[in-house]
Amino acid sequence: QVQLVESGGGLVQAGDSLRLACAASGRTFSTYAVGWFRQAPGKEREFVAAISKNGGSINYADSAKGRFTISRDNAKNAVYLQMNSLEREDTAVYYCAAALAALSVTAYSRERDYRYWGQGTQVTVSS
Repeated sequence: QVQLVESGGGLVQAGDSLRLACAASGRTFSTYAVGWFRQAPGKEREFVAAISKNGGSINYADSAKGRFTISRDNAKNAVYLQMNSLEREDTAVYYCAAALAALSVTAYSRERDYRYWGQGTQVTVSS
């Protein structure tokens, strides 16, 4: 089992950057693929980015490509989401999620593949 805590959200202006962090408990974090999802007001939660358990495979939503970068540091039990060139449309609660991954190349993009979820961190982008 793993517990996840997100941090790094806040209020920024369009064009600014933020770095979200997902801190995980447990000794076996390196066996989990991790994803970032977000939910804007009035909308369903959507996939943002995912990284395989060893960091070798990465998957991005089209909205994140070229602006967001996901990375992980298994020694620190952490996954990061660097968000650049933020837009108002990026305003949402951002969640990290973890899933046990048998394969090192797996970077899940579907919510139903993830068993463990954090509580979320709010990102608000003003114009």
